[in-house]
Amino acid sequence: MKPILLIGYGNPDREDDGVAWHILRAVAVKLGLPAPDSYEDEFPTNELIDFAFNLQLTPELAEDVSAYQYVCFIDAHTGNIPEPVRLIDVESEFQRSPFTHHLTPQSLLSICETVYSKTPNAALLSVRGYRFLFTRELSEETEELVPQAVELTMNWLNEKNIVEPAIPAS
Repeated sequence: MKPILLIGYGNPDREDDGVAWHILRAVAVKLGLPAPDSYEDEFPTNELIDFAFNLQLTPELAEDVSAYQYVCFIDAHTGNIPEPVRLIDVESEFQRSPFTHHLTPQSLLSICETVYSKTPNAALLSVRGYRFLFTRELSEETEELVPQAVELTMNWLNEKNIVEPAIPAS
């Protein structure tokens, strides 16, 4: 079983909807890994952490996700969550959606459990998106949240004994 998958999803051509790619890229840089220049390029891999970025979660991802011990899903939210940046644990739970192309992390974990009899320990990092126009740049408001999201991700990795804790600045 592989240790950790950081999986971001969203549409980077729709401004803040692509915040997950920016967070994944910043985490790779923080870990000293080469970071892709475009969301169309591959993320680096190492023996402990794999990175993935998709436009959306799909049932086909269940096989890949079920191969990991830990998974952190990273996505934008539209203000329906009170905190601008939030990291929560998620459990396997099938959730019906009125949208034909919408799969939640909980539902993807449910597919892992049902089809592969494996469910990784999972978390969801959700970051507030403010604008969803047709551009690859983040809004100023969401861009300001990226460092906090990266810090939460690094702390989560530290809790899983994947990275050393950051040394506080003196």
